[in-house]
Amino acid sequence: MSSSVAAARTNTTARAQAAQRPTPGHGRQAPRPSVGRELGALALKIALITLVAGLLFSFVYGFQRNLEPGMDPAVKDGDLALFYRLDKSYAIGDLLLFTYRGESQIRRIVARAGDVVDITDSGLVVNGALQQEPNIYQKTQRYEDGIAFPVTVGAGQVFVLGDARENATDSRVYGPVTLKDTAGTVITTIRRRNL
Repeated sequence: MSSSVAAARTNTTARAQAAQRPTPGHGRQAPRPSVGRELGALALKIALITLVAGLLFSFVYGFQRNLEPGMDPAVKDGDLALFYRLDKSYAIGDLLLFTYRGESQIRRIVARAGDVVDITDSGLVVNGALQQEPNIYQKTQRYEDGIAFPVTVGAGQVFVLGDARENATDSRVYGPVTLKDTAGTVITTIRRRNL
């Protein structure tokens, strides 16, 4: 066998062995991050989630505990109400959160700007039509010390009533509510007994 053939075989064998040898770093696991780094990353994630939740519940949504029985049975005394702050184009039937004499109230919208509201012996009348309210279990009556009827709801106002019609302090007492004084629409309630 010639020396050149032997040298070629030796080179081929050396290359094959070199290909089988692990290269530096090959087959090793990457170094794991330290516990401090992992805790720092977790703390950063928690801080970001807390910041986003804080912003959401400061500017978009809010929670308010109902502390009076004027909306029973829809919203009971002690229920926690989640409300939406941004949309003030309220619809008839919406539950509205606002403040009256320093206390938060939740009331149902029964009339909007331009509507004429009257309360007769038959019940609540809006724009000459007797209102059918299947979820109201008490008769709607005027209060002796309340406002004079009929009343026309002004621009930027809504007329609200409590569902507990016999004892709720509502627009029958203080008249239509101005939209700029409202906090938002109640979108759900959480019953106190479920907490």
